[in-house]
This record gives sequence, C-alpha cells and structure tokens, in this order.
Amino acid sequence: MYDPEELAAIREAKESWEDGTYGDTVDRFGEREETFTTDTGGQEVDPLYTPADVDVDYREDLGYPGEEPYTRGVYSTMHRGRLWTMRQYAGMGTAAETNERFRYLIDEGSSGLSMAFDLPTQMGYDSDAAMAEGEVGRSGVAIDTLDDFETVFDSIPLDEVSTSMTINAPAAVLLAMYVAMGDKQGVPRDQLRGTIQNDIMKEYIARNLYIYPPKQSMRLITDIFEFCAAETPKFNTISISGYHIREAGSTAAQEIAFTLGDGIEYVEAALDAGLDVDEFAPQLSFFFNAHNNIFEEAAKFRAARRMWAQIMDERFGAENPKSKQLKFHTQTGGSTLTAQQIENNVVRVSYQALAAVLGGTQSLHTNGKDEALALPTEKSVRTALRTQQILAHESGAADTIDPLAGSYYVEDLTDGIEEEAFEILEEVDRRGGMLEAVESGWVQRQIQDVAFERQREIEEGERIIVGVNEFEVDEEPEMDLEEVDPEQEQNQRDRLNGVKAERDDDAVDEALAGLREAAQGSENVMPHVVDAVKAYATVQEISDVLRDEFGEYKPGR
Repeated sequence: MYDPEELAAIREAKESWEDGTYGDTVDRFGEREETFTTDTGGQEVDPLYTPADVDVDYREDLGYPGEEPYTRGVYSTMHRGRLWTMRQYAGMGTAAETNERFRYLIDEGSSGLSMAFDLPTQMGYDSDAAMAEGEVGRSGVAIDTLDDFETVFDSIPLDEVSTSMTINAPAAVLLAMYVAMGDKQGVPRDQLRGTIQNDIMKEYIARNLYIYPPKQSMRLITDIFEFCAAETPKFNTISISGYHIREAGSTAAQEIAFTLGDGIEYVEAALDAGLDVDEFAPQLSFFFNAHNNIFEEAAKFRAARRMWAQIMDERFGAENPKSKQLKFHTQTGGSTLTAQQIENNVVRVSYQALAAVLGGTQSLHTNGKDEALALPTEKSVRTALRTQQILAHESGAADTIDPLAGSYYVEDLTDGIEEEAFEILEEVDRRGGMLEAVESGWVQRQIQDVAFERQREIEEGERIIVGVNEFEVDEEPEMDLEEVDPEQEQNQRDRLNGVKAERDDDAVDEALAGLREAAQGSENVMPHVVDAVKAYATVQEISDVLRDEFGEYKPGR
C-alpha cells in the first residue's frame, strides 16, 4: 500500500505528465478517438492508470484464492491444480448423431459434455406434436423419452464424465432422465456430476422459452434444489445464466447485475420453501458470456465473484464457505460471430477464451467459427477445442492465479463494474425484486435500449466490426456447413411411436397419476418425474401434466 504522501506525489506527477509529455503530444497529433470507453460503454478508459487511481485494500478487496472475498478465485490452486473443464456444446439432431459427436469430443480430449436440445424439447413438446413440425433436431438433439437418452449416452460412462444440459422449462424431466440413466448404468447418484441450466428467470428476460407461470416455475426449481441436495450432491442444480442476457444486448455490468439478481430470487424462493441456505447454495452455479474486450471481461468475472460472496454473507447469512463461492461456466460470445469472413471468428473466440481463463472460469465452451451460419462441423469443433488446449498448455495463462490482479487498470475496471452492478441491483430492489422487475418489463427495456444503441453505432460506423462494416472483401467464402437431414424428423417420430408401442401403458399412467397428485399438493415432484421417465413417459406427457396443474405463462396477462 502507498501512504497518502506517496499517492499525492504520484497524483501530482501524473497531472504534470498529462499537461506536459502527454498533453503536448495529444495537442500536436491527437488520438484515435476523442473518448475511449470499455466495450459496452460502461466506463471511460483513461490514458494511464496509477496507484492513485485505485482505492484497493488488498486483504479486504482482493484477498487470496480460495478465501473470501474470492476476487482472485474460488479455489486455492485454481488452474495450477486442475485445468478448467473443456466443454463443447453439441446436439446433433438425432440421439445417435449426438452420441457420435460426444464420443468424438471425448476422443479429442474434451473433459466435459455440453448438451443442446432442439426447440420442441426445450418447450416440452414431443417430436410428433403439431407445434414441433419443422423444428425436430434443428437446434439440438430431439429427446422424447428415456430411450433417446440411452442412445445419447451409449458407451459413455456417467461416472467418468461431467455433463452440462442447456434446458430450462422442462429441466426437471431431463434431469430425471440423467438420474435414470445413472441408475441403469449402476452409477451411484452421489457420483453423478454435471449441471442443468434450470434458469427460468432468464427465459422471461431474454429467450422466451418458458412454459409455466413464474410462481410455479419457482416451485419446480426449489423441488430440484431439495432433491439434488439429498440425492445428487455433486450435480449443480442450476446454472444462473447471464449468457443470454448479454446475447440480447446488455452491458457487462447489466449482465452480472441481472444474473446475480436472478440468483437472489432463486435463493429467496428456496428459503420461502423452507430450505436451509447452506444445504442448497453450494450447488448453485453461474453461466457467463465472454466478449472481445479482454480486460473488461476478466474484470467482470472478478467483480461477480466478490459481489456474490458479499450478497450471500450479508443478505442471506450463509455460513458455509461453499455457499459464497461463485462458480461459473463461460461460453464465448455467439452474438459476436460474423457470417462475413468466418475465419475471423477463430481469432475472436481465442481472445474471448483468454479473457475467461484470466478471469478464473471453472469450465469453458469455445464456439465454432461457423456457428453464425449453422451447427458447427466436426472440423470447426476440433479447432474450437484445440483453442482451449493451446491456451491451457502453450500460452502460460493457466500457470499463475489471477495474473491480472494488481493492474491499476484491471482493478479500476473491477471496482467500476461492481459499483455499477450494485447500483442496478439497488434499483431492482426498489422495484420489488427481479421477478417484479421482469414482469413489469423494466429489465427487458434496459437491455433493449443498450442493444438499440449498439446497433446504431455499428450501422453508422462508430463501432468497427472487422469484415462487416470495415475491412470488407468481395469474395464469396467457401464453407462446408453442417446440414440437418430433412428425413430425420419422420425417423424420430417413428422411433417415438416404436417406444410407445412397446412400453407398459399402465405403468406410464400410474407414474403420471402420481406426478399429478404431487403437483396438486406440496410434495416434491422430482421422484415422480424419475418414475415417469423410467416408465418411458414422454417429455410432453410429463410436461402436459404440469401444464394442466400449473397453467401456461402468457406475458402481459
């Protein structure tokens, strides 16, 4: 630490430099921009940072990895002890194709699987539903019954892999299938590892893939919290997602503010349901975006960790250190990828991955260069995975913990993002919490305003996107894109009909009746969902029982 006299001397010397050496040059030659800001425009970037610009109490604000306030990391050794989990998001139309891609990724060195589902599955519809027509297997794998799951994980031992599932409204059903698969493989439930996204709040905010009203959705989430705390303690029960909030156009500060605000809402719902904070909070996890500004993104992750530790301590009185540790997955920014000059996306993804690692992520997905156009090919997925492996084994970025700590610029960014995010959370509280702020449309409007301004900047050339509005080329790119077989939709329907013909309908009816009774009362629904999937009830049959009992959410009504 510098004493006040030293700081005053540094401040005076900087002013002299600004008036003299620096100021003279600016007067003569100017600078590239009149004003520099962070990527999302949240903070103005000064030409130079010194100790006088940063008010940091090392022990109070930074501390040590594995200790509060966790600014420098949630684990004591971070990536020196174990590298982040290298996930690659995959869901390839049919269960058999997804199994093939998963096994390919494992053979290529991926240490975790990340499962994408098609739109009907995400909305709780089967492949033979009228609502599913034209969408089966298009944005991910089609899952109708446990039979599909058995195919996806054929020859993939669940006690050796960690699986992340991007599923929200019907998360209970897909989690139940994973548990049932573990039971079939003989894997003890307490050894199952992975994450379900299960973050319905961000669906109301950014993606609109919801089924049930907020109150009933919260009931499902807290039932999952309770079930997993008892049955699958190594499985993360929710991945509270800022990723889609950022994809919708938010700033970095909005991303973490609204994400932590959602986290607060989930914790409060669980406490209202009678759960103890230290029983379920260690299984909460987060999911953030990584964009191009390396320093802003790394600072964002550091600020989020410090904020969550403070929130869990001061707001909820958590005592278990694991309840205060913000553990997060990162995915590189899909919205930053361009259809023009797609090779440039490899560079973008590399910088974004570096930001995530410097920021201390626990797992990472790197996008394929062609994802602005289609599902990634095997070749582009391999390049994306190799990006992580080169970062891990050749760059040196994982060799020391929190290497950007102490940078006057990064510490100033960290403090600034934290301050802005807490101000947003205070406004959320004034509006009655995240649920009220979302239902009133306030949160969505904040994000939409930023997205509109950013698009204006791009269209008017104020923000350069390489290959899009500057440094363009006329040549037509040669691209080998992944294509979806148009016959797979009917094949999936035939597969579903085959399962229905062979299953025990009485067992299905009995399981669904048990689920209905639990949904009508206060009993935890998860054991009944597990029973239903084991009887080969479909995603839609289970979801329809809950639709009948809970209703469907209609915005503005």
